[in-house]
Amino acid sequence: MNESEAQGTGDGALHGKGRRGGVAEIRSHPRTFERGGDDDRRGGVAFALLASVQFVLILAMSVLNVVLPEIQREFGLDRAQLALLGASYGMSFSGLLLLGGRLSGRYGNRRVLLAGTFVFGASSALAAVSTGLWTLLAARFVQGAGAALAVPAAMALVSVVHPGPARYARAMAVWGGLTASGGTAGMLLSGLVASGNCWRWAFALPVAVAAVTLAATPRLVPEGPAPRPGDLDALGAVLVTAGIALLGYGLVEAPERGWTSPVALGALTGGAVLLAAFAVTEARVAQPLLPLSFPASPRRATALLAVFLGAAGITTVFFMLALYFQQVRGYSPLQTSAAFVPFGLTLVVGGLCGGGLVQRFGSRAVLTAGLALAGLGLVALGRIGADTPYTGVLLAGLVLFPAGVAPVFAAATVAATADVPREQAALAGAVVSTALEAGPAVGLAVLVTLAAGHTAGLEHTGTGTASAQTAGYGFAFTVASVAFAAAAACAAFVLRPHPQPHPPRTGG
Repeated sequence: MNESEAQGTGDGALHGKGRRGGVAEIRSHPRTFERGGDDDRRGGVAFALLASVQFVLILAMSVLNVVLPEIQREFGLDRAQLALLGASYGMSFSGLLLLGGRLSGRYGNRRVLLAGTFVFGASSALAAVSTGLWTLLAARFVQGAGAALAVPAAMALVSVVHPGPARYARAMAVWGGLTASGGTAGMLLSGLVASGNCWRWAFALPVAVAAVTLAATPRLVPEGPAPRPGDLDALGAVLVTAGIALLGYGLVEAPERGWTSPVALGALTGGAVLLAAFAVTEARVAQPLLPLSFPASPRRATALLAVFLGAAGITTVFFMLALYFQQVRGYSPLQTSAAFVPFGLTLVVGGLCGGGLVQRFGSRAVLTAGLALAGLGLVALGRIGADTPYTGVLLAGLVLFPAGVAPVFAAATVAATADVPREQAALAGAVVSTALEAGPAVGLAVLVTLAAGHTAGLEHTGTGTASAQTAGYGFAFTVASVAFAAAAACAAFVLRPHPQPHPPRTGG
């Protein structure tokens, strides 16, 4: 593939400006890596750097989960403050992702990647030296904002370092697998940090990766498509950011205060109203932050549903089983981390194999089978009791669920980004990441409420606390398994054989 073949005739054709052709047109586009020799190697190194950024940004979501009790003791936090701290990264991350995607297009993908990585790294360093709740809370919010800038830009640059259709498809499948492995690594790292009784070390890896990325990106990663000046849709950005933040806060407070409490109900209602106003705004503006037709595609909506459920399922299993192991079974933090090792290893291996499975069997087959297998794993976890042996249905669920859900992310990412034009590459990354963030926030809040209600009902009948609490977790896992089964049926029905995904079109 030569330079003109890689770049085509430019973005003009995509905007109805026709073909301009010629050497001038080729030179007006940033260089992509060609196929073969040194460019293949450079493309591989550049992709590895981008993948490491994505991995750490996902890892940062769960890196404090196991050490939150230690932070609670050090700063004297109540449960509401602790819940807000746990959700702060995800709230700013999810709320600003769409704006991050638009900024990437306006100011250039590489420039926004570097800006987001700098903000992420600096706020990670601030979090590591925080001396109180508000400093740490602010650092986590800013850390999420940096991630929201970096993620869409990094995903858009994948099409630049791997421009060929086959290479792009493989890269996107691997990219999807990073979701599972990053979240797992965050939990395992959190457990290791907890065993050392110093939660501040949880931020060492994010700081180190940010520093390496800032140093290496200008030399290894091409600039990507030229920036496209245009309206930022400021009103849409404010509405979606405030709406997601309010909705996220309401979902954090609802399990603790009750869904009908003034705080939770007010936040949920306000968030829903703002998001509805955002949808109305996007339908009317000339350059919307999120064209409503983008997530409305049945194929893309199914893929986003799979990402949502996969993220919700992983978070729920980690959260509830961490409480089960420590509160019901009496495990230490280190023993809890060890109990999750089969889960984590299976998740990582499944994520690494996901790309190959998608290449061989297609996204429809992998999505359908993966969701169904994950549902079976949740059925197994739904059968746990207060004294269930580890090497039984519990271990079976800890292996079956991740074995199914890990390839789902790879297949869903491929399905969601297939045939995305160049100008929407960052938008695709933002939308997929928003579904990834919404899953833990919405899914965990709903399932925790269901578990708590089931537990309370059993306790009123005289059931012991440990047995009632475990039964509540089992009920939540069973409900989640039904959702996974329904999603598997949806994937089998909606998705059809599709041409191999290719990088965003360059014109012609």
